[in-house]
Amino acid sequence: MLLRQPPFLFAALTLSSLVQAEGLQLAPVEVTTTEASAGEIAQAQLSSVPGGTNYIDMSSVQQGRVSTNEDVFKYQAGVYAKAANNEGVKLSIRGSGLNRSPGAHGSGLYEMFDGLPLTGPGGTPYELKDPLWQSRVEVLRGANGFDQGALALGGSVNYVTHTGYDAPKLQVRYEVGSRGYAQREISSGQVLGDADYYISLTDSESDGYQHQSTGSGKGIAANFGYRFNPDLETRFYLRYRETTNDSPGKLTRYQISHDPRAANSVNAARDSKRLQPGSTWIANKTTLQLDDASRIEVGLAYHDYPMDLREGSNRLKVAYTDISGTLNYIRQDSLFGHASKTTVGLRTTQAMPNNGASEYVRTPTGNTASYAPGTKTRDYSYLGSDTVLHIGNDLELVPDLWLTTGLAAIYTRRETQVTYPEGQAPLSQHDWDYAPRIGLRYDFTPQLQVYANLSRSVEPAHAWSMIWGSNKYFTTGPANGLAREGVSLKNQTATTLEIGGRGEAWLGQWDLALYRSEVRHELLSVETQAQTSTSNAIIAESNASPTVHQGMELGLLSPLWDGGRSGKLDLRQAYTFSDFHYRDDERFGDNTLPGIPKHYYQAQVRYSHPTGFYTSLNTEHASRIAVDYANSYYGAAYTTFGATFGYDAPKQDWQAWVDLRNLTNRRYANTVTPGYDDKGMDVARSTPADGRGIYTGVSWRWR
Repeated sequence: MLLRQPPFLFAALTLSSLVQAEGLQLAPVEVTTTEASAGEIAQAQLSSVPGGTNYIDMSSVQQGRVSTNEDVFKYQAGVYAKAANNEGVKLSIRGSGLNRSPGAHGSGLYEMFDGLPLTGPGGTPYELKDPLWQSRVEVLRGANGFDQGALALGGSVNYVTHTGYDAPKLQVRYEVGSRGYAQREISSGQVLGDADYYISLTDSESDGYQHQSTGSGKGIAANFGYRFNPDLETRFYLRYRETTNDSPGKLTRYQISHDPRAANSVNAARDSKRLQPGSTWIANKTTLQLDDASRIEVGLAYHDYPMDLREGSNRLKVAYTDISGTLNYIRQDSLFGHASKTTVGLRTTQAMPNNGASEYVRTPTGNTASYAPGTKTRDYSYLGSDTVLHIGNDLELVPDLWLTTGLAAIYTRRETQVTYPEGQAPLSQHDWDYAPRIGLRYDFTPQLQVYANLSRSVEPAHAWSMIWGSNKYFTTGPANGLAREGVSLKNQTATTLEIGGRGEAWLGQWDLALYRSEVRHELLSVETQAQTSTSNAIIAESNASPTVHQGMELGLLSPLWDGGRSGKLDLRQAYTFSDFHYRDDERFGDNTLPGIPKHYYQAQVRYSHPTGFYTSLNTEHASRIAVDYANSYYGAAYTTFGATFGYDAPKQDWQAWVDLRNLTNRRYANTVTPGYDDKGMDVARSTPADGRGIYTGVSWRWR
């Protein structure tokens, strides 16, 4: 018997669960799983979570320009993703990583490739997240990423790579557009008996919107899977990529309004650059089906991501290498006569001993004016580990009412030391913490589901922020003015209550989540030392006073008209309301936390014809953004418009499109990196959005 249900309510149940529930004897059945069904199963698993989730099918995203993750996360409620003048994207969910610059190692999210760790003690780099390599993206917002071992405030993001099961035997894609933009890909994937493979080569280049914002990148992604028998399969993964980006720096609101293509004068004078000379991610995942009701998943990942930063007066050469391991036991059976699913998982990420940085004089100025370029100023180490042991259970209390429970034990370690100049005290910090979770989900009908959950999240600081946030610094030599010892930082914690639902009604498919997080020790930029008559203020990442993160996330896909052979018209909308503020702070009271808009709305009206032609109009609106914690200055609100025209052949063998961006050439800040207290002055803290642009692309597939 085939049960037909909307994908967002489809429940991925094992055959053994049905057998146990009904007490039936069935003959062995051989099930062949296609990658398309894997996508449906992923959607069903996300829909079984009692909290906010997003499922992104990259085949629809790739019907236009796909340059950065800003393109990937368009029209996704609860996800704020904005790019700067390089590939770096400021990715924030429920206020995570508010104080981060785009291009810096991301904070507040646990990000994965194919369910294996990408995020480490140093944060999340961006250069390996090439959108063309992804088949789909799965987002579990907030504490809903619990079963993935994701305990950060923003939740988890899983980038799932193409495999031989969903990739064409040969595909070629080429994009070109305004300001020297070009992107090329050639890929291949197929199934060969019990084995399958996928390989993709990409390269890109752009002159950038601002002066001194040229960028380029090239890389390879590949995986190879083998099924030994119906119960045992393994897959090896490889990602390698190099990027080079000029750094134009940030601008003031006035500059963005009058000369948005200018580079920051300081960056221009120093010819600032950001280089990732070659990042590598190698991993394996092996799955063993123990019996009809249980399986074990074992994963191992190696991640090496060096950086060469030439963005300031000093040159910073950074080395990062992480080793990660995961072990998950999943069992679906009956508990006291009720359907039950239990997950026990362990994940750990260990920074290797080479993690650290060396700093050299690049442009003699200020404290280094009397030292020649190339003079070493500091060496320091960044060490640490994150280990999470978690157990979770979904139990059907009565038909269609599910209870979700979980508990995680967390061990975090951070160690850092300035090793040159010698004689500096090391910092070693070890913490144990915990994160409980309880939730309810009720399916009233196949078209209506409601849920609620209460969860706790825990997020440690990065080891490098313990150095850069220190108020203990050198007073002589080439390192004069630089930190000499690390400073202890407490783990950021949050208790979140969330209610919401998803379903389908006369207005279309909808998804709504309301949440409130009470955050303690939030990792924000704060004044760690006040200005005196003899020294400047020190403003760096540190633990803030209590804060509140609350908001609403609403997604809606509405069919406006269905003309059959004449085509159809759909409206897609995403609205995110973000109210993040201090709670009775001694200096800032109940001020809004800066960095992202309180209101963020996106919409797209799309016409699709059965022959393959499609066209759409889209808009985006964001309210003004506080630029500093004192709320003394704001970035301007904006509204933009765009359009897309394309053709996707019915046989899916070729595709062509034209993508028009920012049709009114609106000048506005695409990202804001907060300051502490700008005292009402217009300080350079924003990166401008690209102006009007036209992009076109074509892809050809051989199935």
